Amino acid sequence: MSFRELFGKLYNRGAGDRRTMQTTLENALVTQEGPVAVITLNRPERRNALSLGLMRELIAALDRIGGDREVRAIVLAAAGKVFCAGHDLSEMAGRDINEYRKIFDVCSELMLKIQAIPQPVIAEVQGVATAAGCQLVAACDLAIAAEGAWFATPGVKIGLFCTTPMVALTRVIGRKRALQMLLTGEPVDARTAAEWGLINDVVPAAELAAATRKLASKVAEASSLVVSIGKQAFYTQIDLDTAKAYAYAKEVMSLNAMAADAQEGIGAFLGKRAPCWSGK
Repeated sequence: MSFRELFGKLYNRGAGDRRTMQTTLENALVTQEGPVAVITLNRPERRNALSLGLMRELIAALDRIGGDREVRAIVLAAAGKVFCAGHDLSEMAGRDINEYRKIFDVCSELMLKIQAIPQPVIAEVQGVATAAGCQLVAACDLAIAAEGAWFATPGVKIGLFCTTPMVALTRVIGRKRALQMLLTGEPVDARTAAEWGLINDVVPAAELAAATRKLASKVAEASSLVVSIGKQAFYTQIDLDTAKAYAYAKEVMSLNAMAADAQEGIGAFLGKRAPCWSGK
């Protein structure tokens, strides 16, 4: 099913007569700008905290967009001055163990969904990304932050260690840096986050949206099939030992070489022309 069938409620023409489609959910806004879908966390009055409702809407949006072949890349943005302040602590007080498990089950499902769908997901980070908000950035495939943005896992300061954020954080910045953030709860600025590998780039705040759209458009130029093969292969091989990773990668690359888009791309390169992708 297409984005239009799943989400489209409002249709208009954007810059350069580019088609845009938009729908407003209870806690998020979903827009399609050509081949790029933008999912915007839309709880600015709660610093875009990850309530159960918001997390479930994000999972549903990602799942549906993930099945839309018209969408080639996804930007995960946020309304207001804060990207995401982590879990909604109003849902975290006085619960029983099963309620806590439900919250963290849904959170884990969200993080895994980001990496499971075929399209690359790019975090567009302004302001603050703390605790599960920092985890959300770490879970995205790519991330760009505005100058002045900062990141932290401050759970240790309120007696709730950021154990689930630790999973994504450790895998992108390594043990020592992750433990520094986790054990101290101290913030890391955007420049440091880029040096550590938590984000890809830092840009002036006024250029943030344009920078993420530029990166998303660059991703969207490639074959959607090949990008999805590559994304899945990346996350599959990353935790394998070297020999197993090569064994897996050579099989994937051999199968990839049989795809119509691979043959088209090779032929286009040899013929010194632009490729015409079919997604097959």
